[in-house]
Amino acid sequence: MTTEERLDRIEHLTAGIAEERRKDRDEYKALWRDTQRQLNEVSIRLVQLSEADSSLEARIEQIAEETRKAAEESREADKRLGARIDALVSGIGKFMLDNLTK
Repeated sequence: MTTEERLDRIEHLTAGIAEERRKDRDEYKALWRDTQRQLNEVSIRLVQLSEADSSLEARIEQIAEETRKAAEESREADKRLGARIDALVSGIGKFMLDNLTK
């Protein structure tokens, strides 16, 4: 093999290596862009979830307040009903005593 043939072969190998490097670089750039796009999508989704979490938290607080109010109203109604039952039982007892003593 002559010196000229060796140089041609080295040039050919070097050109092949350079082409592989260019392809690798292009692939890395594409992967980088895809990774950046995915990171942006995740960031947007995270913001959306955070906003949804805030509105869910507000709704939970609203439901808790409504439940507290309903429980208080229920306790008040129960007290009124208890008082009415007591009055009715007392009235019936008094009516029976009055009728038995006559």
